[in-house]
Amino acid sequence: MGLTNVTVSMRPPGGTQPPYATQFLVDAGATDSFAPASALRAAGIFPVGKSTYELADGSVAEYDFGLAQIEFMGEITAGRVVFGPDGIEPLLGVTALESVGILVDPAHDVHGAHQVDQVASRPAAGVEHSLSPGDAASAVPAWASSA
Repeated sequence: MGLTNVTVSMRPPGGTQPPYATQFLVDAGATDSFAPASALRAAGIFPVGKSTYELADGSVAEYDFGLAQIEFMGEITAGRVVFGPDGIEPLLGVTALESVGILVDPAHDVHGAHQVDQVASRPAAGVEHSLSPGDAASAVPAWASSA
């Protein structure tokens, strides 16, 4: 199983302003999508709440989240996006994948209308959410995981 990046565009639901568009790492171990806070705000996406997440290093942190229209692989959906620190690698979480019919099976493959390579990682037990790019060579080592 290898790492997969896809081009993702995010904007406020129904928004017409230019989106935040870049390559996101597909991460089947992350429940929510995750992007730099400054890029989300520049695209007009603003926090609507806070949630607690377990990081790849085992620590727990609280982050703002917002709601975004998410476009990737010719599909469009909407969902939660976490406001991360600047400089982090954006992650496309499993809820966005599953909302367009991509089913994640960490033991085997990804199934659905679209086939993408599976990132080998799993959410942590007992925590509301888990974020991890599944790549020990990540630009932000605290987020790296080899789970």
